[in-house]
Amino acid sequence: MTEPSHSPLFGPRANSKLRWLLATGAFIAVAGATTWFVLPRSDWNTGIGNPPEQPVQFSHQHHVDQLGIDCRYCHSSVESSPTAGLPATEVCMTCHSQLFTDSPMLEPVRRSWLNDEPIVWKRVHNLADYVYFNHAAHVNKGVSCVQCHGRVDRMPAVSKAHSLHMRWCLECHEHPGPRLRPPEETYDLAAAIQPVSENTSRELLKTYRVQTRGLTDCATCHH
Repeated sequence: MTEPSHSPLFGPRANSKLRWLLATGAFIAVAGATTWFVLPRSDWNTGIGNPPEQPVQFSHQHHVDQLGIDCRYCHSSVESSPTAGLPATEVCMTCHSQLFTDSPMLEPVRRSWLNDEPIVWKRVHNLADYVYFNHAAHVNKGVSCVQCHGRVDRMPAVSKAHSLHMRWCLECHEHPGPRLRPPEETYDLAAAIQPVSENTSRELLKTYRVQTRGLTDCATCHH
């Protein structure tokens, strides 16, 4: 008696092949979802904690924490302009024409000064062209530098502390009160990191006249 012939589609190993295909499909789906949702938000992709190599090894920890230099000394336009501004070489040389004048590390600063050519710093934070951020609008309403930039006073080399993704920004715009600080703490990074009470939060919203309505509208950040 001859054995019954099997269909090429439903052979003896059909179940095994189906299970293999289902497992492969599930793996591809999970890997795709991970790549699409997780990888773009990972520290590796956003650059969090990964300082770019700068033309001069400038230490915020040394200048801000150890020497007590105010943020506004170097970032002089932060209270009046959308951009915080970078210090001209002249600002660096107000100190370094007298201090560490022979330091090899400061050779790019001296060369910039002698040649009248600006130092080309590498950006740490680089928002997309369709995102509008105004530094003056934030710091003049009591949003401390530390909220976005982290404890730069503890960074020998500055790196991103937060992703600055839209969801991260919206968390602040939805509940701005707890992020506000009195004027004397706006540039005091150690003080500004401390939580404020609910009553203080409400008072600061009134003091700065922060209008919470409209803060999450698209046009607020996408002009």
